[in-house]
Amino acid sequence: MSQTDDLSLEYRSFSLALAEPLKTADGTIDSRDGFLVRLVDESSDSDTGNGTDDGIPPEAAVGYGEATPLQGWTESLEDCERALERARDALQTASPSEALEVVDRQVAARHALSLALADLQATRESTPLYRYLGQGPMVGRVPVNATIGDGSPAETVREVREAVDRGFDCCKLKVGIRSVEDDIERVRRVRDAVGSNVELRADANEAWTYEEAESALDAFADLGVSILEQPLPAGALEGHADLRAMSRGVSIALDEGLLEHGVDSICEADAADVVVLKPMALGGIDVARKVAAWLAELDITPLVTTTIDGVVARTGAVHLAAAIPDV
Repeated sequence: MSQTDDLSLEYRSFSLALAEPLKTADGTIDSRDGFLVRLVDESSDSDTGNGTDDGIPPEAAVGYGEATPLQGWTESLEDCERALERARDALQTASPSEALEVVDRQVAARHALSLALADLQATRESTPLYRYLGQGPMVGRVPVNATIGDGSPAETVREVREAVDRGFDCCKLKVGIRSVEDDIERVRRVRDAVGSNVELRADANEAWTYEEAESALDAFADLGVSILEQPLPAGALEGHADLRAMSRGVSIALDEGLLEHGVDSICEADAADVVVLKPMALGGIDVARKVAAWLAELDITPLVTTTIDGVVARTGAVHLAAAIPDV
């Protein structure tokens, strides 16, 4: 896109209540607040099928993005809105790349703008977003997991069974709020209930000491848990490397640790088998796509997830996953 593009950016706020609160070791999430972004290219002659009832000329191409800040991962809601205002103003006089630079330090706002720009360009080229991102083959399906928040063993079993009934064959259980023994019992009860055909993962969100993580990892190996995500605080690269060395088949994943250390440090420490990519926290699906390619070169598995976003950002994350070869 060039500076001659006739682009206009609009945004509006939203608040989405979760159907059920999500309990994690980082706290309970009840709702998500953010901004829906619409980028309009009024100079486009693409046939998008838009009507005029929303004020968009029928010949205009449109791209959508989302900024949904999350405490501890991104800028605040207020800083995000101010950044979107700067991006809107910048697009009136500058190029899209310059507008991205204006919000470079506000990752949620940058995510919204970069997603809208990519969506707009994919629309111009009449191609799915994931093919615009990855230039790869057509993809029919993307494997996904269900996320199960904290709860009693009976509640956890019920939620996993409901997820399996809806078609999920992989469930990620949030752990770390209760004692390690209680979490092991939750996983054991789930395994007994769903059998061996359902993949189970666990995410501790930095909650454990090394001794607690070691105990959980040993038990999880016996229960067929495939991935243990961020068992230790983000700064504990050596601890994660030690856990990875002693693991009996459970992959160690880093999530918070990626933002703390970066890919090179994680690789040098041999601290992870899997690295979790949150496009909203990384500043966009374009950034996450580059990180995924970098990880693949280092034989580390990229795992795409979200910061419990709205439908636009979640859809963007699915397209990001579809753009990663052999996802």
